[in-house]
Amino acid sequence: MKVNVKVPDELAAQAQALGLALEAYIEQILAQQIRDLKPEGHTPRTQKEIRAWLDSLAQFSDKVPPLPEKITREWIYQDHD
Repeated sequence: MKVNVKVPDELAAQAQALGLALEAYIEQILAQQIRDLKPEGHTPRTQKEIRAWLDSLAQFSDKVPPLPEKITREWIYQDHD
């Protein structure tokens, strides 16, 4: 893939100071960013695990009272003095 971007002079200077081509330096930065996003040992959840989690969230949903047709300030603060 080829991407054209305007590179700040500071970034180009950092690459030069490290003796790297600008493209190689940017590749290193991006690779590090990706590694930082995914903690080591993290494995994606299976569909079964996701379903179990969603079911646990909905476990008590039948106990949530229905909302009134019109939400008013009085309804919001009905339990407050």
